[in-house]
Amino acid sequence: MAVGIFDSGLGGLTVLEAAARRLPDVDFVYLGDNANAPYGVRSPDDVYRLTTQAVGRFWDHGCDLAILACNTASAAALRRMQESWVPQDKRVLGVFVPMIEALSERGWGDNSPPREVAVNHVALFATPATVSSRAFQRELAFRAIGVDVEAQACGGLVDAIEDGDLILAEALVRSHVDALKRKMPDPQAAILGCTHYPLLADVFQDALGPGVKVYSQADLVADSLADYLGRHPDKIGQGTQSKFLTTGDPAKVSARATQFLKRGVVFEAA
Repeated sequence: MAVGIFDSGLGGLTVLEAAARRLPDVDFVYLGDNANAPYGVRSPDDVYRLTTQAVGRFWDHGCDLAILACNTASAAALRRMQESWVPQDKRVLGVFVPMIEALSERGWGDNSPPREVAVNHVALFATPATVSSRAFQRELAFRAIGVDVEAQACGGLVDAIEDGDLILAEALVRSHVDALKRKMPDPQAAILGCTHYPLLADVFQDALGPGVKVYSQADLVADSLADYLGRHPDKIGQGTQSKFLTTGDPAKVSARATQFLKRGVVFEAA
């Protein structure tokens, strides 16, 4: 039984860790497109091309379900993939849905008209590509009204995290939060719209202040995946071995992933 988890780099490992804790009997195949990361500064067509190339490899590893643990890919490529690319017997899911379910306080299958929710002022921190896509705002508008979303493109943050430069990463977080607060002085909630960002959730929380609820994706995505597999057990593929794959240099990626997760991780060439 195997489920694929894809990211442009290492950020999706936060989702993998949460999913593995939530679903200990499921094997996971992780694929990082490290050779082409980051995706956050690429065009939508480029992101679509790279994402379909990467996700197609999951089918060869016995996965019938793939999770795009990359907000940029979810924003720029997922809908197009689902409409015209994904084989009929496969499924590809993104990471926006669980966040919007939590924020709008309603399940994805609830197709009633949009309604008012408790949170009216939301800060979204994401990559430039995710921000420019406006995918989060578009999906949220189908489910909630009266929510003001102020997006902040966090340029340079993914690179700093991938490089292991946490001093620079913390400085960038505080700079981006300051920039957001100049546009929205009093957000009620903040969305960490990139799977790299949970590693710095405490820094975001400190910079935003204790009165702001910070939504981080990993656990929400893991819970949503468990619910989905409970309803669609046929989508647990035939793969029988967990593995880590990369399009980059396996030795370099393994070293960075080990630092990233603070435990030994060995990547193979995809």
